[in-house]
Amino acid sequence: MVHVPNSSRPKVWSGVFILTIVITFFAFVAGQGLNTGMSVYVEHQGGTATFAGLLMAVFSASAAVSRIVVGPAIDTRGRRTIMVAGSAVLAVGVLLPGVIPGDMSLVVGRLLQGVGFASATTAVATAAADTLPQERMAEGISYYGLGQALATSVGPAFALFLIGTDPAENLFYVLAAVAGVTMVLAGVCGYERRLSMLPKEAVYRQEHEANAESASCAADEEFDGKTPGSSPEGKGGVREGAGGARAHSAPSAKLADADATAPKEPRGISRIFEPRALPGAVPMLFMSAAFGFAVSFAGLYGESLGIANAGVFYTCSAASMIVIRFASKPLMEALLPIQTFALAVACGVAAFAMLLASGSNELLFYGAGLFYGVCLGISLPLNQSVAVKNTPPERWGATNALYLLASDIGIGGASVIWGATNDLFGFSFTICCVIGCVLVSYALAWAVYPQSAKRRSAARRP
Repeated sequence: MVHVPNSSRPKVWSGVFILTIVITFFAFVAGQGLNTGMSVYVEHQGGTATFAGLLMAVFSASAAVSRIVVGPAIDTRGRRTIMVAGSAVLAVGVLLPGVIPGDMSLVVGRLLQGVGFASATTAVATAAADTLPQERMAEGISYYGLGQALATSVGPAFALFLIGTDPAENLFYVLAAVAGVTMVLAGVCGYERRLSMLPKEAVYRQEHEANAESASCAADEEFDGKTPGSSPEGKGGVREGAGGARAHSAPSAKLADADATAPKEPRGISRIFEPRALPGAVPMLFMSAAFGFAVSFAGLYGESLGIANAGVFYTCSAASMIVIRFASKPLMEALLPIQTFALAVACGVAAFAMLLASGSNELLFYGAGLFYGVCLGISLPLNQSVAVKNTPPERWGATNALYLLASDIGIGGASVIWGATNDLFGFSFTICCVIGCVLVSYALAWAVYPQSAKRRSAARRP
């Protein structure tokens, strides 16, 4: 028996793939930093949690609308174009509140930030999937999340530090520069015009090379069948008789088969929303509602408890997220997706329960961050891989748009609710509601996950 070395497996890591992780890191440092820092900034300026939640809702609503538009645009206009344009809009939106103080400037700034952040992150997520081999897609997406994981630590903690400087508007000046770096890096990601930048096993390269080969073969067959002068019998050069019939019908049959198997152009609402991505998007809607509390209010909650450095919560969450990302490969191979998601849900419930019970206990508060990071690190790539693997490559732009749209709606919509709930009933009641959202996300995953994600096939059973 011939032993096939492990090195024969298609590779995940490439220069372009690493670049997408770096772009994601800078984009999320700016985006997540603002999402966390804004509630503290507003509170320091004398505002309420309700207003902070409203600002988060503006951000998420604009991001949601943008994803509807940019999803199809990514598939037609290209990944790099949308990445660069989105990063530029993000930079302008971040800088605006620092240059023009006031509540209205904050609202307009959050609007532009949502547009830019959604455009850039949707495009770069699609670019990352392009660089990966189909058979290692879930593993690769998990590694891709490292950029987001690191940013989840650096962004919030960095934002809280900047707010503590004089002036507090340094939050906007510095994060605008970070968004500018994102734009520059996005301009370097030019694999769409140079396929050689990608590994041979990359989905994008294989798809486009196959399409080019098919187009070339079809053109050759059409030329052979319609060359003037190939036959004296007529204008089209098609000879009569059995032999002539075969010479004409063979390419025609092949072209007909190609037309029959070619992916159909989506119509109507399917051009914007990819319905096959719903099994991954629906559970994330409610899980993201829970994340919305952690992103927007965990720092403020820690300050209300008297925690000396509430930003350490995000550092702990990022550390555990990075660890679980590297450990996710054997986990995903050993467990069904629904089982893996159950583990994420259990960690999420534990995290928010520990926040509820922490009081002024710093260790318990930081420990909650560790469990939150595991929940985040598992659920995000898992549900994205469920969405991506359920759709064809030519629809990955719309797929990622719908998946991230669900996340935006969950985070933004919930932030308004959590802000108002905090003002009316306090943090304890709000956290209980957050735990309920985590449990609902699992129930929805059980209802909508594909059967392959919930049951082992007969061939795989021992």
